[in-house]
Amino acid sequence: MITVFGEGRGFRVIWLLEEMGLAYRLRPVDLLAGVQDDAEFLAINPAGFIPAIKDGDVTMVESIAIMEYLMARYGPTPLAPEPHDPAFPTYQQFLHLGEAGLAASIYFVVGARNFAPESERQNWSAGQALSIFESRLTLVTRQLARTPYLAGATFTAADISVTYALELAQRSGGVILGDVEKSYMARTREREGYKRAMETCWSRKAWLAEAPTP
Repeated sequence: MITVFGEGRGFRVIWLLEEMGLAYRLRPVDLLAGVQDDAEFLAINPAGFIPAIKDGDVTMVESIAIMEYLMARYGPTPLAPEPHDPAFPTYQQFLHLGEAGLAASIYFVVGARNFAPESERQNWSAGQALSIFESRLTLVTRQLARTPYLAGATFTAADISVTYALELAQRSGGVILGDVEKSYMARTREREGYKRAMETCWSRKAWLAEAPTP
């Protein structure tokens, strides 16, 4: 059975597993409490960040890489268009943009706004990271004005990647999303796979419920 270590970006992996109907277990990892005494987790990822997975003899980190591995290993799946599919280039772009362009930049904004000393919460680097997020978000907005999902008419793993980033930005990054993004998130959150993943990731569910988003 596939073991997923940690929620956070691990939610992407859990959601994907639910969409694919694959058996797994979630092994919680409490980063806020520290992982220095969590020998089982550190044996999987000595760098100490989440998510990570163990699948038989395979161990992996990085949420997007894990998603690509699972779809290749246990596919084919409509969540990943085939390379000859006209939707494939757009799918690839937004699958990676969800982390490299959106979540990775808003992560530093979230850290500054929520955990830094008061005098550091509006620092230059946080402002730069927010600017990067906002510029990449324009690509998402433009695409969603054309199609209901990021790769076209059909939901794919790119939507899992980007929805996670938009939730993070809205819930903890102080980002106010527009109507296009809100309508899109309403569609993706209505999926049964999303709902099942939320029931598994109970701490994430509680986190999202703490402060209802506009």
